[in-house]
Parts: sequence; structure tokens; C-alpha cells
Amino acid sequence: MRRKKKWFEPKKHTGWKKSQSAPTRRRKLLAAADKRKTLHNRYLEAGRKAQALANVTKDSATRRAANADANYFFGKLK
Repeated sequence: MRRKKKWFEPKKHTGWKKSQSAPTRRRKLLAAADKRKTLHNRYLEAGRKAQALANVTKDSATRRAANADANYFFGKLK
């Protein structure tokens, strides 16, 4: 049986894992954002990555952690 290629691989791009502590996950998401952007846009990019992960996962623990991280970054924009 052939494996399908995943179109979204956040762990490959960011190193994010649901078992990590919240500060570590958020630091990795922010580090994966484009460094040439302003801090506001980096927060936005990190929040969108976390939101995208929460939207595509079927694991409830991953969904909760990713949503928490997305809400954290979106909350920093206000």
C-alpha cells in the first residue's frame, strides 16, 4: 500500500510537538517565521501556522495545543 504524501507537515517545518511545553512550542513557531518581517507579521504567521495545524489534525490533544498557541499569537496582535 502506498502512503499518501501529506500536504501539511508542521513538524518538518517548525519542530512543533504537542508533548512540548507551551513556551517551547511557541518559541519554535516564532523561530520558523520569516525573520525579515516585522514582529507583528511574524506573530501573524506563527498564529496562522498553528491555526492551520489545528484545522487539519484529527488528534484532539494536538488540536487543543495548536488552538492555544494560535490564540496566544493572535492575542498578542491586539
